Amino acid sequence: MAFSPNDTKFVTASDDATLKIFDFSGGVEESTLTGHNWDAKSVDWHPSKGLLVSGSKDHQVKLWDPRTGRCLTTLHGHKNTLTKTLFEPRRGQLLATCGRDQVARIFDLRMMRDICLLRGHEKEVSTLTWHPSHTCLLSTGGNDGSIFHYLLNEPNTPHNTTATVPPYDSADPANAPAQTIYPAHRLQHAHDAPVWSLDWHPLGHILASGSNDRVTRFWTRARPGETDCFNDRWHIGEAAAESQGTWHRRAEGFSMRDEEELEIEDEANGLVDQTMPSRQSMLPGLPGLAQPNSLNDGTSVGGAQKPLPPAGNLPPPPPFPLPDGLAGLDPAKFAELLAGGKLPPPPLAVPGQGLPPPPPNFDFSKFPPGMIPPGFPPPGLVPPPPLPGAGFQGLPGMGPGDGAGGSGAGSVRRRGPLPSQQESLKEEQRKGKYRPVR
Repeated sequence: MAFSPNDTKFVTASDDATLKIFDFSGGVEESTLTGHNWDAKSVDWHPSKGLLVSGSKDHQVKLWDPRTGRCLTTLHGHKNTLTKTLFEPRRGQLLATCGRDQVARIFDLRMMRDICLLRGHEKEVSTLTWHPSHTCLLSTGGNDGSIFHYLLNEPNTPHNTTATVPPYDSADPANAPAQTIYPAHRLQHAHDAPVWSLDWHPLGHILASGSNDRVTRFWTRARPGETDCFNDRWHIGEAAAESQGTWHRRAEGFSMRDEEELEIEDEANGLVDQTMPSRQSMLPGLPGLAQPNSLNDGTSVGGAQKPLPPAGNLPPPPPFPLPDGLAGLDPAKFAELLAGGKLPPPPLAVPGQGLPPPPPNFDFSKFPPGMIPPGFPPPGLVPPPPLPGAGFQGLPGMGPGDGAGGSGAGSVRRRGPLPSQQESLKEEQRKGKYRPVR
């Protein structure tokens, strides 16, 4: 398909041998152009005039009037299916066509004849494109994955081949044979499959190519003084470039089979728990407290994980000891006092001090007469401050010096600093367990 110069209409070519012109804003068909005898493979709109060109499987190139739908003329010359027809974008005086006869032709619309034959391809010419700035530069793509660049003002005739004269320089330009032009530059191994599309950047410094090998590549000129690029894999092939040292398979990339094998290997390594650090087993019911004899974890170093004993086989926990003065109390009476809020739960014992002092706003009137536990100061007496470094025994992390805020914060468990990710990565690299990304 191709758009008109003002972008209000576009034309399409179809396998039903017709061309259709559509209005872009309304999306409706305006006219149908018929005249080809087989599939219409290519179409283009003139960059400045009301003129269409189409190429078909019937080996014919036709010029059309988009207003009337009439075929103006038919250009003959190709001996096989046309694959691309394209007007020169700047002046619009030349028309380039290519086909499966391994030849691209340049037509002069002022003379209505072909003036140049672009040879050099060993297989079908699948596409071509004009340079946006240099009207004499044309690039073609072949079915063998090659990309050739032609200069219309330089024939580049190979040795032992007779040079031809341009029709413009002959005595009879209308009947003189077309000039044969050979590639000025060849990318013989640009792709691994047929090149289906070529297009230049609007500034003309980058050429994009799309191929059936599912790869899009971008090409540009070599840097000043750079000569190794003409001996790379794109110009002389992988085997020759590897033998000359200008291309290395392991450095440049891997083949599709190598990449699939690496993916399978990485998935297999990810399923094996080999790189994780050893895990410390815990006592059931007491988080954070390690067993005296740690069980082996599931890593390759520790062996298989031993199952923990079921919870039903564990002995019941011992009863909570009542403080002095409450040991002889009836359990039913004690439960009633505790449920009614008349008796606070007994606190933990402090070594060497009995029970800890009650809070300053504690109401001693809730205790029945004669039931103040031993160790509690009489009502109205201010309790002395706790000893520095004193903590509660029996709980991990709550001993002397374990508080996060010094001696006055003994009830807060101190957490160790988190390990540095950079140090852990360096440690894994030293052990040889870390593989960098390819």
